[in-house]
Amino acid sequence: MLLWIIEKTCVGETMFFRYLCVMKNIRNFCIIAHIDHGKSTLADRLLELTRTLDAREMENQVLDDMDLEREKGITIKSHAIQMEYNRGGETYRLNLIDTPGHVDFSYEVSRSIASCEGALLVVDATQGIQAQTISNLYQAVDHGLEIIPVLNKIDMDAAQIEVVTDQVCDLLGCDPEDVFRVSARTGEGVQDVLDAIVDRIPAPTGDPEAPLQALIFDSVFNPFRGIIAYFKVVNGSIRRGDKVKFFNTGREYEAEEIGVLKLKLRPTDEISTGDVGYIISGIKSAVEVKVGDTITHVENPCREAISGFEEVKPMVFAGLYPVDASKFEELRSTLEKFQLNDASFTYEPESSLALGFGFRCGFLGLLHLEIVQERLFREFNMDVITTVPNVSYKVYTTKGEVVDVHNPSGLPAPSVIDHIEEPFIRAQIISKSDFYGPIMKLCMDKRGTLAGQHYITSDRVELNYDMPLSEVVFDFYDKLKSISKGYASFDYHLTGFRSARLVKLDILLNGDPADALSTLIHEDHAYDFGRKICLKLKDLIPRQQFDIAIQAAIGAKIIARETVRQVRKDVTAKCYGGDITRKRKLLEKQKEGKKRMRQIGTVQVPQSAFMAVLKLD
Repeated sequence: MLLWIIEKTCVGETMFFRYLCVMKNIRNFCIIAHIDHGKSTLADRLLELTRTLDAREMENQVLDDMDLEREKGITIKSHAIQMEYNRGGETYRLNLIDTPGHVDFSYEVSRSIASCEGALLVVDATQGIQAQTISNLYQAVDHGLEIIPVLNKIDMDAAQIEVVTDQVCDLLGCDPEDVFRVSARTGEGVQDVLDAIVDRIPAPTGDPEAPLQALIFDSVFNPFRGIIAYFKVVNGSIRRGDKVKFFNTGREYEAEEIGVLKLKLRPTDEISTGDVGYIISGIKSAVEVKVGDTITHVENPCREAISGFEEVKPMVFAGLYPVDASKFEELRSTLEKFQLNDASFTYEPESSLALGFGFRCGFLGLLHLEIVQERLFREFNMDVITTVPNVSYKVYTTKGEVVDVHNPSGLPAPSVIDHIEEPFIRAQIISKSDFYGPIMKLCMDKRGTLAGQHYITSDRVELNYDMPLSEVVFDFYDKLKSISKGYASFDYHLTGFRSARLVKLDILLNGDPADALSTLIHEDHAYDFGRKICLKLKDLIPRQQFDIAIQAAIGAKIIARETVRQVRKDVTAKCYGGDITRKRKLLEKQKEGKKRMRQIGTVQVPQSAFMAVLKLD
């Protein structure tokens, strides 16, 4: 009996040593940068150098597999892929998680960072440090990641290599020799970055002998195989056929298939500590899988869940309604599946007088809203009507209650409102000093107050403004890009709520309120905004056989009006002479018909009208 115990212990130590050998050759890293600084192109070169893909599979921006990503030239979803790199007789397993760069997809970045031990900080040598670069860097530093600075596009004529290197050194507190200078387009210097990933990024830590703990950092829906969850093993290991359970939901499954993330899913028998992989358990219901949950074994479960990433906080709210009211349940099922693929998207049921039953959805920004709407149409063939986007407000009543209002139609009666608070953000804008004046004017027009400024270099300035989120979510970013000729970068984070003089602006069509077009707006801007939207709707609403009155109202007070003139049939065309009373009789008959038609007629509002407020200028 004693010999058996000694032998068993020795086998266990051998297994433990094998796991440690494997772990020391694993590197988990992500690429963080501002939009259009060359993340996807650098990822392409890393895949080529490690021979992860052959020549047939290789193409530009290979990890951006969505049509939308290629069309817009941006990364929307984080993509994970495993590479194997041979150096000095040893094989290293590199797990790359590519990340988006736009501020609206910062939640994807936070999930990638939570799954890594190191990060490549890519900075464009022609543009220098940008706002989103700093924001993503702070997230990575907070998670204790090893940062490798990379200066990209050094082959460009406009590259300011020494100037931007000094900016990176000031930001990170490193030496100029630590900054890698590369051209992702030509491949120059990328080999040195690959070696630095192996040398400088630490191997994952964890106990291979501990109970299984695996963090779910992403999931996708496959119509044939169900839900596929992507995870990183923090402790223990998982084998095919194991009985596992999801810690927070408590549901149990069998690991029908596990594997690693190459360009396509590649099944394996086991995934051990520190590695990244996927699991297929035949899960069909989207509510059973939550990003940030922990996978563990049924027989030997872990004691506590891994502290995942923070809960997503939507910034912009808008209603999504099916074009055909009978497709409400189909839309619910579609949104459940879509949320698996985009964990930053939130939704809850609501109803509208004009549009029927739909969903109140939360987004991280206006681009996020646009992408969601487009993806629903392309990937799920679901055409939806989107209402006017707005933000969440806190309404304090005279009874001392606090009501969260996401929709203007949910605003209490004016007689019971004590005051309203709106969300404020701290906006960080980095631009060339030539555009300093116009940017300050834009921020002041948006009710912003200057919180601080400093010059990063002699010709680059950083401005910090406190401003209402409602002023930013519409057209602020587009205007900022226009007045700065594309040079300014923008990032923001929520700072809290402040009291504001807000009023509910209703749009009436033939006297009936179109609640989908209602909005909460600052009192000083209400008249101008109401007049502009009436003019815009006059152009967008098609003419009917009766006059359509478009009115903007605050309470019972009409502040603006436009009229869409009727399409009038010439009923007297058939009268070739004769008594005038004959013509009058026809005209009076038409007039009575128009009156009746106006009473029972409905106004068809096109989808473009709901988004009209975004492009009033």
